[in-house]
Amino acid sequence: MSPRVMTWFYRKLGSVYPAAFLTVELQSALVVTAGTVGLFTFYYDSDADEFLTVLLVALGLTAIAVGFGLLRAYRRVRPIQSWIAGARGPEETARAWNAAVGLPLVVLRRDLPLPVLFTVVPSCIAAVVLLGLPWGAFFPFLAGSIVAVGYAAILHYLAIESGMRPVLIDISNEISPRLTSEPSALPLRLRLMATLPLINIITGLVVAAFTSSGGGGADLGLDVLVAVGVATTISLELTIMLSKSILRPIADLQRATEAVGEGRYDVAVPVTTGDELGELATSFNQMVAGMRERERIREAFGVYLDKEIAEYILSEGFSEQGIERDVSILFCDVENFTRFASRASATEVVARLNELFEIVVPVVARHGGHVDKFEGDGLMAVFGAPEPHPDHADRAVRAAVEMAARVNGGGGDGFRIRVGVNTGRVVAGNIGGGGRLNFSVIGDPVNVAARTQSATRRTGDDVLITADTARHLHPGLELARRAGVTLKGIDEPVTLYAPAVPDHLPAAGDDGHAEPLGIPGAVSARRSATL
Repeated sequence: MSPRVMTWFYRKLGSVYPAAFLTVELQSALVVTAGTVGLFTFYYDSDADEFLTVLLVALGLTAIAVGFGLLRAYRRVRPIQSWIAGARGPEETARAWNAAVGLPLVVLRRDLPLPVLFTVVPSCIAAVVLLGLPWGAFFPFLAGSIVAVGYAAILHYLAIESGMRPVLIDISNEISPRLTSEPSALPLRLRLMATLPLINIITGLVVAAFTSSGGGGADLGLDVLVAVGVATTISLELTIMLSKSILRPIADLQRATEAVGEGRYDVAVPVTTGDELGELATSFNQMVAGMRERERIREAFGVYLDKEIAEYILSEGFSEQGIERDVSILFCDVENFTRFASRASATEVVARLNELFEIVVPVVARHGGHVDKFEGDGLMAVFGAPEPHPDHADRAVRAAVEMAARVNGGGGDGFRIRVGVNTGRVVAGNIGGGGRLNFSVIGDPVNVAARTQSATRRTGDDVLITADTARHLHPGLELARRAGVTLKGIDEPVTLYAPAVPDHLPAAGDDGHAEPLGIPGAVSARRSATL
């Protein structure tokens, strides 16, 4: 039956489909039984009444075995029927997928003894008795019948696998396969190794039967042995070679797929055939090349945009209209950078700035912030957006103190930085136009943070924070009060605070991590004047 027809029946029957399909498919056992009995008549002379009697006995016993097998099979398809009927939670879906994909092997493995016990043995005994044959004829009958059972078993396996395909496609459209456990299924190698020789055995027996002139059990037994011998020698060798020609390219694809799953995009599948498997390998290589290019773009994207920002933009919670959020903003700037830049070459300026940012950027990331933008010799960092941190003020101040300590303590190779921090409510979102956007924060707290950083030039402090930031800090940080500081754009003088900056910090390791900064125990703040 074609896939389109089975899909049509699946759509029409709904939850009844699995049981209905099994009921119809297992009736093929009756056809196999009738064909087997018919082949045996070529070896024994019998009248029509004897033949019909043996046939009816064999068909009746087969019907009993099929009926018993169907009762067992109906229980196994209940998870599939429940899923089709609408029970589509994660657990129900997992059970349905495992039941559908494992049904062919379960039926084959658990119900295979039924035809042997309930059909083959009794039918062979009945044939010997009803035909008046010597008991030695039982064994050729048994050998030939077992070959027929093997043929029927493979036929049932492949047919049930094909019949469950519409259901599995439907389930796979909703979930990823292999949800909870490895399903039961015959490996492809075993299917090829069992099916092809068995086809040759059946073919050999049919040809031998049609060309036989009787001969009884002796000829039947000889024909079975010859067919099995040919299938396990000449045919088996060809089967092994065919299996290798199919399975080796598939194994190459499987290894390459596992490598891609591990994040390795430098793999390629060798194209060793010009058939469909070769075309599949070529398509896979083209796909991996595309993934490799996208990974290169993603890595470049990660260099020019913080990972947290990228994840937030791609998340379901991202709003293009922007959100309001309380954050802490940090501005950092190099003291007397203009004078340095006027004396140094462009290459040296860029190299020295990159060395500086190699120190300060990991500090920002280590404390949970992200660099919003680089502004010449300085940068702006945000703590609390896009990922909210209730302690964003503490994080920003700790980062500011650590940055100043590492750079001004000698790690900046002669550079000295000044840092300002302010806390307030801003709008965070995509800012830009004409196809160019930048995730940033805007609002008056950003301007105040920049002007607080500028005030360090007048106070001589390495780090200054606003009163709004100080109010959000947890107790324990030593702060030096700077009263009466004028900020551009603010009419009245304000009070700023200078946190203590250690004279020395342990060097960061290769991974950028260092010992936690002990702010409560920091030494007194550097300052050239007390206001």
